[in-house]
Amino acid sequence: MNEAETFADLLRARYSCRAYRPDPVPQEVIESALRDAQQVPSWNNVQPWQVIALTAPETAAFAKAFYAHVETGERQSDIPFPLRYEGIYQERRRTCGWQLYGALGIQKGDRAASGRQMRENFRLFGAPHCLLITAPKDLGTYGVLDCGAYVTAVMLAFQARGLASIAMAAVASFSPFVRDRYDIAEDRDLVCAIAFGHADPDHPANSYRTDRADLSEVVDWR
Repeated sequence: MNEAETFADLLRARYSCRAYRPDPVPQEVIESALRDAQQVPSWNNVQPWQVIALTAPETAAFAKAFYAHVETGERQSDIPFPLRYEGIYQERRRTCGWQLYGALGIQKGDRAASGRQMRENFRLFGAPHCLLITAPKDLGTYGVLDCGAYVTAVMLAFQARGLASIAMAAVASFSPFVRDRYDIAEDRDLVCAIAFGHADPDHPANSYRTDRADLSEVVDWR
């Protein structure tokens, strides 16, 4: 298998994992994945990402405290969330959501069941590990763009090691709680979290895969 095929296989195999086994990942495995991800390109090579890597015990403590906090906490993010989803973007978003609900047997209109599944975000889907990704405020959009590339590299590095992951904006939607808990400097924005570990292959939330648009939908050849 050549390098292009290996890369394509990693991309196709990766998915947003929403159920995990409790087994912790050895620190040396996590470090090797992060060391590989550090090679991702960035604007002027500034490498703006900073990572708060939670151990398995701290991830469990954070998930418990975070789940409790969101019951009464106010949503507030450092980086504004999308103003709206329209057209094809709303269509793709809805399709993704209903694929998840369908896999879990949640019927349209069952707000209680969909709400329970949504709240699984706040317990990190049971993942045994979590990374918090921050960017310098002064670098603005380009700093966040670089962090997005880094997040992708981290998830592919985990995939290459047989680990599953999910990038989580839900954690950033309650940034004051996270900032206070981990003393995040005022000059940095919380971008997202990455929950990861060994996937639970028998959980229905991991039984479906989203599709991708054809090149004809996203590429304008000139």
